[in-house]
Amino acid sequence: MRQYLAAAPKQLAIGLILLYRYSLASLLGQRCRYFPSCSEYGLEAVRRHGALAGGWLTIKRIARCHPWGGWGHDPVPETLGEAERKRGGCAHDHNHETPKGAEA
Repeated sequence: MRQYLAAAPKQLAIGLILLYRYSLASLLGQRCRYFPSCSEYGLEAVRRHGALAGGWLTIKRIARCHPWGGWGHDPVPETLGEAERKRGGCAHDHNHETPKGAEA
């Protein structure tokens, strides 16, 4: 029972993306500036990284998909660390606190 509850958010997110794909997206037509399309990206991101992280990656992708944004091939990152490096963040395990005795 516990494993079904743990998988519920992921399945819900996938269901919402599929609902969008087969209802609204079919009416709007193919408008995505990236490959794979935003709904394909969302499905892959949620399946690979789960509902929370995959959903966040999908939201960021949709925010980039506008006339003044980029275009072209934009695959789902293999790891979340790769997503951090892509956006210029720090993806390695350490803190950014100043060591004791090194204050300026």
